[in-house]
Amino acid sequence: MHARTRLAAGAIGALTVAGLLAGCGDAGSSGTEAPQSAAAGAGCAPVAGDKLVVLMDDRKLQNTDNILPAVSAKAAKPELLAALDKVSAALDTTKLVQLNKAVDVDRKTPKVAAEEFAAANNLTSGIAKGPGGALVIGAGNFSESQTLAELYRIVASAAGYQPKVQQIGNRELYAPALQSGEIQVIPEYAATLAEYYNTKANGPNATPVSSPELATTMAALKTLGEKNGVVLGTPSAAQNQNAFAVTQAFADRYAVATLTDLAKKCSGAATVLAGPPECPQRPKCQAGLVEVYDFKAGSFSSLDAGGPQTKNALKTGAASVGLVFSSDGALAAS
Repeated sequence: MHARTRLAAGAIGALTVAGLLAGCGDAGSSGTEAPQSAAAGAGCAPVAGDKLVVLMDDRKLQNTDNILPAVSAKAAKPELLAALDKVSAALDTTKLVQLNKAVDVDRKTPKVAAEEFAAANNLTSGIAKGPGGALVIGAGNFSESQTLAELYRIVASAAGYQPKVQQIGNRELYAPALQSGEIQVIPEYAATLAEYYNTKANGPNATPVSSPELATTMAALKTLGEKNGVVLGTPSAAQNQNAFAVTQAFADRYAVATLTDLAKKCSGAATVLAGPPECPQRPKCQAGLVEVYDFKAGSFSSLDAGGPQTKNALKTGAASVGLVFSSDGALAAS
């Protein structure tokens, strides 16, 4: 999916919603292991089903990885920022899931999916003309970033620019290009980018500056962005972050809709948590579920980070709850 894995306290690293951050890693060997914290109680055995639903993070374990445009300070004209902010205003997580479904499940190109979304949401209406000129819009090496970049292309063109989308790769490649002005715009993720700049400046063990509160994350990000020659646009309501999913059949059987429900009703021996190998130690994965929700699974199944192994384990009844990404198109398709 994407190269940004948000399992660590803050995401740093080689972008992705898949290889982006240094938290997820590659898929591990399958197998079920005992969790770090012993679980008392019966728990909730897996329930197979085709439809997956995300449990609400009602105590805000995850940080605010809202999508927003990052713009080279050299190109950050008011008209361009206003045009890019039209994308932010139109996007929420539900719409982002549908966009990702169009590309990853329905097999449309990012360009076609973006153009259909722009038309359906009247995205270019009321955009003022800027000074124009050539504009390079970067994209990460995963489909969500490419679709977002195409949306930025559409609104930038309406603002009088001559934009082109260029796939750059991971954050280590495109962040310096954005700072130098080699590329002018790229879609970003608020908490992930804040921690990238934070660890770049203060080392890999820097105290996190991102937060479950968007205002706190954005205040830190704007300061860090300024130091790196980057201006941030308005964050959208859409987020791509770690999330925990169950089958609809599981949610119905055990009456769970939130992670608080899961912890209260399903901590115990029968509950199987699935995720990447590092999940038990990560503050945004199993370790965070224990700390924030006091959720104790009976066993842990070492699979992948929001990928086909974890989703298949949920659907086939091999796992009770699993780590997914909140904007995964498969959530709409399941």
